[in-house]
Amino acid sequence: MTLMQILTWIVIGGVAGVIADALIRGIKLGLIGSILVGIAGAFVGSWLFGLLNINIGLGIFGDILTAAVGAIILLVILRAIRR
Repeated sequence: MTLMQILTWIVIGGVAGVIADALIRGIKLGLIGSILVGIAGAFVGSWLFGLLNINIGLGIFGDILTAAVGAIILLVILRAIRR
């Protein structure tokens, strides 16, 4: 894994995490938490889209959308557990 790939993961994870944090109110993660949730969300989103046979082939925009959907799912689960 190259440094560029790691930086790309961090940027995509950060953008997706910030989007998810803005949409799911009540959970304040901070920047590092948003990046981590976004990266984990990328795994969840790609697994879910693969399972449902959904292909979003829009380059980096599709990657951000996939990661954001996964991050939103993770935040909804986290909010349900916290209650």
